[in-house]
Amino acid sequence: MNTIKRYLRPEQIRELSLIVIIVIALLIFGTQINNYFSIRTFNRISASVMIITVLAVGQTLVVLTRNIDLSVGSIVGLTAYVAGDIISKNNDLDPLLLVLIAMGIGAGFGIVNGLLVAYGNIPAVIVTLGTLAIYRGLLVEISNAQSILVSNMPDWVGDLPRVNLLTIGDFELRVLVAIAIATVILFQLMLTYLPYGRRLYAIGSNPEAAHVAGLPARRIVFIAYILSGALAGLAGFMFLARFGTITVGAGVGLELQVVAAVVVGGVNIFGGTGTMIGAMLGSVLIGTLEQSLIRMNINEFWKDALLGLFILLAIVSDALILNRLRDLWTSDEMELRVDSEKTQAPVSIEHKETGHVAKP
Repeated sequence: MNTIKRYLRPEQIRELSLIVIIVIALLIFGTQINNYFSIRTFNRISASVMIITVLAVGQTLVVLTRNIDLSVGSIVGLTAYVAGDIISKNNDLDPLLLVLIAMGIGAGFGIVNGLLVAYGNIPAVIVTLGTLAIYRGLLVEISNAQSILVSNMPDWVGDLPRVNLLTIGDFELRVLVAIAIATVILFQLMLTYLPYGRRLYAIGSNPEAAHVAGLPARRIVFIAYILSGALAGLAGFMFLARFGTITVGAGVGLELQVVAAVVVGGVNIFGGTGTMIGAMLGSVLIGTLEQSLIRMNINEFWKDALLGLFILLAIVSDALILNRLRDLWTSDEMELRVDSEKTQAPVSIEHKETGHVAKP
């Protein structure tokens, strides 16, 4: 048991359990859906997961600070529409520039959220519920209820979701999926090694202690919202590439899927704990359920109800199981520390005059 505790943390246990749940879900759906285990199914699920994953990375940054961003679905829809409108009118625009424009638009909306939450001291739920409606209304106003059609865009937009970065036998790793994976790795490294990442955990774990320690909590939360908005802009570009035709309903309901992915992935809704790897696994589970239930022709209401159930189960397990595991790990670490102090070798003392070494 001590060996397990030495190499595994409670959060890693959650991640391992998620892998097991994903495998079980795949096996169950495989018995219910014809030709489920195929490259087509993998591509369909990965196309859904890549958008949720990128959004979950940004959401994790915010949730770690004991906040939340419910406006991400509206930001995705608005940036997808604006990016689609721009590329429709400028077919020769560089793809990378379009991505940067989408991320810039998303970051702008993140600035609004961050200013109100971090510097306006308005609860994040209230702010982002309000901006969710405002950004959606802005999309309706800009679009005038007109859709952006893929036929008006250059061919590369529609072809991008099928472009492979790597092919091994029948397995194909799409470029957009690789971007989502790279985003997870990049921000996981940031959380692990950069001071900003450690400060996110500090603020979420104990805001009062972080304030006493002199951490710039408002600025850190503000930056988290900007990054969340920028990643929502990137997800908006992915949404445009995946669906092509963008309507005023683009991105509706994504916020529920993203919150479910983050919470199910082990990111504590009360801040302070969680990893990008866990958020990605939560996204894989949510994306797998979504696409599999669609293929089974399950009613949309029951799909959303299932997502809500997963959120509740994740919060309950966090409160009842993971907190107990963390207390167990912490108590054992303290016992090991005390034992090591008791068994430390006595310090040698050298006599000043004779040079003789005496052991007390």
